[in-house]
Amino acid sequence: MRVLVAEDERDLADLVAMGLRRQAMAVDVVYDGAAAAERLAVSDYDVLVLDRDLPGLHGDLVCRELVARGSRTRILMMTAAASVPERVAGLGMGADDYLPKPFDFTELVARVRALGRRSRDQVPPVLTRHGIVLDTHRLQASRDGRHLHLSLKEFAVLEVLMRAEGAVVSVERLLEEAWDENADPFTTVVRVVVSRLRAKLGDPPCIQTVPGAGYLL
Repeated sequence: MRVLVAEDERDLADLVAMGLRRQAMAVDVVYDGAAAAERLAVSDYDVLVLDRDLPGLHGDLVCRELVARGSRTRILMMTAAASVPERVAGLGMGADDYLPKPFDFTELVARVRALGRRSRDQVPPVLTRHGIVLDTHRLQASRDGRHLHLSLKEFAVLEVLMRAEGAVVSVERLLEEAWDENADPFTTVVRVVVSRLRAKLGDPPCIQTVPGAGYLL
């Protein structure tokens, strides 16, 4: 899942991003509305965690512009103003969910996951293929009953491959869905992670390289 966190309180923004990354999400962070609008114009995110009171370009305007484009990105709006009229106003301009500050982080994660599921084709939270069982909520994986000790990045790559349901997944798509914007597309990082993942999955081999196209499970 790709998430953009737009929050002007830098410490809070960085803590939220760190916590979501520990849930195997690819997270980018911006600290003002103009930067948020710029990222949203060039990248396809599953969820936008949006502080309503952003400087520069107000969060309301960011929300309205995104909704007007018909984007599939789901919006979780946050603000310290937790009154019912404030929440109604936020939802009325197109936000999908509303979370008042301060909030419990486990609730934030649950809401982001729920919105992420709505931004994609409906798939179950537990994925199964070739004896592999991937629980995307508990971040647990096994193959033929054997627990797999996967890093968060290996887990994210395996999830993208399993969601593809046997279709070829390009390196570009893996970078887009499992890494944040800081990933260098000219490195061998995807090949290295796939190689480690193959070793942990064991025999019989189940990740196939399609020359010039990518990988398939």
